[in-house]
Amino acid sequence: MSILQTLASRSGRLVSLEFGSRDGGRRLVKPRRKAPTPRSRLTILGTALVLAYSVIGGKLIYYGVHGDPSTSAILPKPSSVASRPDILDRNGELLATDIRTVSMFAEPIKIVDVDDAVEKLATVFPDLDKRSTFQKLSNRRSHFAWLKRQLSPKQQSEVLKLGIPAIGFRPEVKRFYPGGRTAAHILGYVDIDNHGVSGMEKYLDDQGLSALASTGLTIAGSLEPVKLSIDIRAQNAVHDVVADAIGRYQAQSAGAVILDIYTGEVLAMASAPDFDPNDPQADGDKGWLNRMSNGTDEMGSVFKTFSIAMAIDTGKIKLSDTFDASTPLHYGGFTIHDDRDVPRRVLSIPEIFRYSSNVGTAKMMDVVGMDIQKEYLTRFGLLSKMQTELPEVKAPSQPRVWKKINSLTAAFGHGVATTPMQTAVAGAALLDGGELIEPTFLPRTREEAAETEQPVVKKSTSDTIRYLFKLNGEQGTGRTADVPGFHVGGKTGTANKVIHGVYSHKLSFNSFLAGFPMQNPRYVVLSFVDQPLTGLQNLNFAAQTAAPMVADIVKRVGPILGVQPDFGQNLLVGY
Repeated sequence: MSILQTLASRSGRLVSLEFGSRDGGRRLVKPRRKAPTPRSRLTILGTALVLAYSVIGGKLIYYGVHGDPSTSAILPKPSSVASRPDILDRNGELLATDIRTVSMFAEPIKIVDVDDAVEKLATVFPDLDKRSTFQKLSNRRSHFAWLKRQLSPKQQSEVLKLGIPAIGFRPEVKRFYPGGRTAAHILGYVDIDNHGVSGMEKYLDDQGLSALASTGLTIAGSLEPVKLSIDIRAQNAVHDVVADAIGRYQAQSAGAVILDIYTGEVLAMASAPDFDPNDPQADGDKGWLNRMSNGTDEMGSVFKTFSIAMAIDTGKIKLSDTFDASTPLHYGGFTIHDDRDVPRRVLSIPEIFRYSSNVGTAKMMDVVGMDIQKEYLTRFGLLSKMQTELPEVKAPSQPRVWKKINSLTAAFGHGVATTPMQTAVAGAALLDGGELIEPTFLPRTREEAAETEQPVVKKSTSDTIRYLFKLNGEQGTGRTADVPGFHVGGKTGTANKVIHGVYSHKLSFNSFLAGFPMQNPRYVVLSFVDQPLTGLQNLNFAAQTAAPMVADIVKRVGPILGVQPDFGQNLLVGY
């Protein structure tokens, strides 16, 4: 039977009816399609390629204009990068500033060859931690990973030449300190995210800078510079002398400070060992401790200054009084004795100060009494934590329970440990007519200082201390601090170090509390040397170590601070 074809329309398609199937029925049969020609295949393929490249090109144009959402969502805009105000010295010299830099990041999810990327980066950064970098780049789920912070322009250029895909750069700011170590313990430093860690940098954050940064208001150029009280010229001199003292006297540490006695301004302060705030991790943690304000030690005979001041101020002792220092003083199983250079005889108050007699000072304090002694030491700020802007301030230590033996030894500086800075502040009060002014690292006028000063002794007592400083500077242990024309006076202190609970007879903490010019004191200088092994004439007492440091400082800073040299005769005439 012949096959009859008919046209039927079913869903718009042509079909044929085939008769004579095995089951006697009929079924629909689709007609065979004509095979595509080679030309049609090429047309289809070309169209697909054009569409694919159009999509890719569109994406690239979008990312070029708007950025990749996976990255732009993580990175802040350049304008919102946190900045810090410049820090200046009292004369406007730059101490700290922000510089523009970039940090390198990667998008691991887009890295094609991790091994190749790590090897290429290592050619630019020899210190690159390859294992850590490999782990970061191998995290295929990560859209962002820091690789290197705060690159130099040269490093950025070299990385760009490597042509590694998925490596980008974020604009940031880096804190820069032009003076390096010069004022490290005053300025402090910041962390990798430009947050203050110590010093005045931390003080600024604590005053609200960190809060501003969190709101995005600390963009570059939006903050006024912060001016400090220090004079970078004087700071350079002090830093040089302090750093040199460690090597010269083979000491563990050294430090010094200059205070304006009428305003309480810190004009210079240095502590060594120190660190470079541009790279604070370079020296480990050896130089981070600011021993001027954050380290306490027994100040030794420097404390005789305060003992005599309180004794005179109470009226219980007169400058003309005498005490027998011919033999050691025995009390409760303890023996107080003088150094071999102290005359074994009856001594006047000026002689007790000049010869630094422990026996004479202890007997004098026995007359004053322990309660009055503690009251005056508290007035002087020597038994409480010093108040200033610098965050690194340590509280002094004293006996938990004061007994009479504690009172006698504290009279000459044993048993009470204070910071060198607060000792200098108390000394400044005794030269400033008896007015205690808390120290500041910010500019302050005399009028502003007068609003905060606290009287601690009478003016007549201050005049007495000035006289004793002059006496010791011209005739006593302070002679090694003398600078012709500037008339330096003061009191030395050589305190035996406490090693494992026992006073050492070899190791000492040496200090010198000085004022200048003594004809009309304006500045207090305190220096210290910890555990010196040698000094002038191969001696390691304060007169051969700490006092010469003050002489070196005054020689350099006297003219800088505008002190007029006076080459007159002996200043003790008239006393």
